[in-house]
Amino acid sequence: MHLFTTIAGLRCYLNSLSQGNGPLEVGLVPTMGALHAGHLSLIQRCRQENSVAVVSIFVNPLQFAPQEDFDRYPRNLERDRQVCEQAGVDVIFAPTPEAMGVVSQPFSPLLTAVVPPEAMTTTLCGRTRLGHFQGVATIVTKLLNVVQPDRAYFGQKDGQQLAIIRRLVADLNLPVEIIACPTVREPSGLALSSRNQYLSELEKGKAALIYQALQQADKGFRAGERSGVALVGAVKAVLEQEPAIALEYVELVHPTTLAPLTEVEDAGLLAVAVRLGSTRLIDNIVLVARQPIVAIDGPAGAGKSTVARRVAQELGLLYLDTGAMYRAITWLVLQSGIALDDQPAIAELVSQADVLISGEPQAVSVSINGRDVTQEIRSLEVTAHVSAIAAQSVVRQELLRLQRRYGLQGGLVIEGRDIGTCVFPDAELKIFLTASVQERARRRQQDLLNQGKGEMNLEELEQTIAERDHKDSTRAIAPLRKAADAIEVNTDDLTIDQVVNRIIQMYQARALS
Repeated sequence: MHLFTTIAGLRCYLNSLSQGNGPLEVGLVPTMGALHAGHLSLIQRCRQENSVAVVSIFVNPLQFAPQEDFDRYPRNLERDRQVCEQAGVDVIFAPTPEAMGVVSQPFSPLLTAVVPPEAMTTTLCGRTRLGHFQGVATIVTKLLNVVQPDRAYFGQKDGQQLAIIRRLVADLNLPVEIIACPTVREPSGLALSSRNQYLSELEKGKAALIYQALQQADKGFRAGERSGVALVGAVKAVLEQEPAIALEYVELVHPTTLAPLTEVEDAGLLAVAVRLGSTRLIDNIVLVARQPIVAIDGPAGAGKSTVARRVAQELGLLYLDTGAMYRAITWLVLQSGIALDDQPAIAELVSQADVLISGEPQAVSVSINGRDVTQEIRSLEVTAHVSAIAAQSVVRQELLRLQRRYGLQGGLVIEGRDIGTCVFPDAELKIFLTASVQERARRRQQDLLNQGKGEMNLEELEQTIAERDHKDSTRAIAPLRKAADAIEVNTDDLTIDQVVNRIIQMYQARALS
């Protein structure tokens, strides 16, 4: 593991890594140190999804008001270094304030600052922490520019911060994917925070009431309550039971725009801030009104496509055929006459394309830019070129955008290599469907026999499948990975019906929970 305190040293090292190895995917976990299990969950996700994991440690003066806890904010770089080393971090970036272009005093502005939309910074915590989110946005933008990661990881606990960072990345066209990770909690339910160490054991016990209050509102939401007044009231009713908790706010806003909501239509962020003694604590939950998403990942030959179609059919959900989407884009490129290696032209074309998937799971219809291409995308020409088109990162990014658009309404089943880790990391049900190399080879051999293509040597099939597994799990774009919260289903001794029934039972159990 390497530790850098200057921008020049960090950039030089990251540049050296790509020389001779080709482009490497870099992940960034921005922190202010005092690392805890919540940070570790971000680091683990970062390590899982990138070639290089960078953790920044910087207590940002710009986000502290003069009366806040900048001077006493916990700092222990040596301990944080040990935590990072044990977690497998590749690089720590721990710049001095001078290296980041700020003075080591709270609320000290830079010559140039990033100012997010006022409507997002003056609500929730922004009402009492004036200038806080401008300071956060400025330093996060600098970190993204310095490290230039492919992905950056933030906790859902800081829901307002997350929404603002996503907005600035979109508005400034920064080439980074912002990954939101679930809030990590103590056994009591208290959201982990570096500021929890300010609390006495007695205060920690009382602070657990915050999450209990949010859970009470969530219970009402799952029972059908959509009124903002009722949901906020449910939180307040629980918190008012503890006199030591001074409520700062409980509000229901949209998780993306932070606009106030009178009722939840698609999704709502129910956020709370309190003071307990001298410590300020925040927490939130996201209430999602969409139908559930079922994400099925796994290696080639595990039966994902067949199972996904059947599950979608049985549950009455949309089967989002990603393979058909890539074929539709390939057809469009071929029709346009653009050279297959002309990536800028393909990027221009694909960014304006609209792919529509509809119909029954066993008879999916596909249209692109209003034209039905269900039959055309199965041509030999498209089949011969779809892999080359799908391998281009710009194609993947645009289709990722289109796939996530479907996810806004939910009610779909989708399968692939990285659906649960990247495309829909917040899917309600994640399945990792797998089988041994030997079983998948046996199935492939039987398929070839059924197609009248003769019997292929089983050992050769096993070798081919093992090589495909290695390639899929190590590829730079969309690698095969099991999501941390995915349920693994080994199909070696199961029929298709048994696998489908097991997934349906999981789906129904989650719907009732």
